[in-house]
Amino acid sequence: MASLLRLPSLLSPSKPLLRRRLPAARLSASASRGQASAAAGAAAPAATETRGGDREGQVTPRSVDFNAWYTDVIAAAELADYGPVRGTMVIRPYGYAIWESIQLDKRNNDYLNVKFKETGHSNMYFPQFIPYSFIEKEASHVEGFSPELALVTIGGGKELEEKLVVRPTSETIVNHMFTKWIQSYRDLPLMINQAMQMIDVYTKFAYEQAAIPVIPGRKSRVETFAGANRTYTIEAMMGDRKALQAGTSHNLGQNFSRAFGTQFMDENSQIEHVWQTSWAISTRFVGGIIMTHGDDAGLMLPPRIAPIQVVIVPIWKKGDEKAAVLEAVDSVHKILKEAGIRVKVDDSETRTPGWKFNFYEMKGVPIRIEIGPRDVTNKSVVLSRRDVPGKQGKEFGVSMEPSTLVNHIKDRLEDIQASLLQKAIAFRDSDADELKVKEETSATIRCFPFEQPEGTKKCFMTGNSAEEVAIFAKSY
Repeated sequence: MASLLRLPSLLSPSKPLLRRRLPAARLSASASRGQASAAAGAAAPAATETRGGDREGQVTPRSVDFNAWYTDVIAAAELADYGPVRGTMVIRPYGYAIWESIQLDKRNNDYLNVKFKETGHSNMYFPQFIPYSFIEKEASHVEGFSPELALVTIGGGKELEEKLVVRPTSETIVNHMFTKWIQSYRDLPLMINQAMQMIDVYTKFAYEQAAIPVIPGRKSRVETFAGANRTYTIEAMMGDRKALQAGTSHNLGQNFSRAFGTQFMDENSQIEHVWQTSWAISTRFVGGIIMTHGDDAGLMLPPRIAPIQVVIVPIWKKGDEKAAVLEAVDSVHKILKEAGIRVKVDDSETRTPGWKFNFYEMKGVPIRIEIGPRDVTNKSVVLSRRDVPGKQGKEFGVSMEPSTLVNHIKDRLEDIQASLLQKAIAFRDSDADELKVKEETSATIRCFPFEQPEGTKKCFMTGNSAEEVAIFAKSY
């Protein structure tokens, strides 16, 4: 099965800069229309030290400029950076670790990868370059992607006989290879997704792992993937009340198989074109996590996908306190690591504890543990939750006793996971749009008519699906 992931830009929430491929989206071929239809269905640090966005040590408040906040957070949290070629980006180690957590969730035994493989799919790699003629074979496909194609015309110092394309998506190269591999009905289904709809897997992942309350549904004809019969999507509301397409599944029908001649001989010795599906989730999802949960202090990562779930910061003032503090830190680190908790110790002496607090808040680490001389004496630690700012999020005197500490940390991680989802649902379902209309126009909702218009409904503020039509007007 063909394995790729579409990667819209992580650097900008509104302007796609790059599409890359990683080994985990799927494209499948089947022998029947029914199989194909079923399958488709990115804080201010201490004053003496600077770090962060484009302005030294500063992150633009979300309420002032959401786009600037987003790019500042990505820079300050060290997620990604602009590449040397216009329209490209470099995903930095911490950003890639979040992406790996999405693909290969350690807590849930490689959640997405396992779910994909449960359907019979396997991972594969395909070339980055494809002949331009591949793009031209499917008319609506080339029309949909032509504006963003990057062409290669010279190779090895010579002009190429046929120009190459940095592939914007992989349906064409996959079909070219399928044509070679599929000859008979005995070769099918070729990793067909028949166990479940991928959109259901994505929806479950969004809710349970990313704490993002997405809405699954079908795209309009205009918004359908170029070359597909139907596109299914999960849509999420971001912190600026704009929608994000967080994952897609496409019923390609026979469009690509006809264009590439991907055929098989059926049981009656008749030549047929295969039916196909394609589906993908991308680093756009990382951007969705940032924009759903982040605040003015930076990222706020759901514990189940956080590369670092707990960071331990040792604190001492006098030299004779250091050894005892570090010994306690090492013990706590070992206890948590053996319990399967993703934990990091920052015992560097080049930065102050206050700087570290701000830095790991910026990186969205769910829990911070502080251990100082008094804590060593009391055999306890201080706990701080990333999702509850200030003193309200602090717990003092949490016992270092292994079973007590591990259970307490695991309970808090689950509390944070649930809290982030509840907050996101409350935000999505709030009355903010109605109040914004009233503030901007002085119009209010007069009523929800008993006789509702038929067909699909869309919110004119957010573009999200709507359940009812309301009448807005100024009143006497």
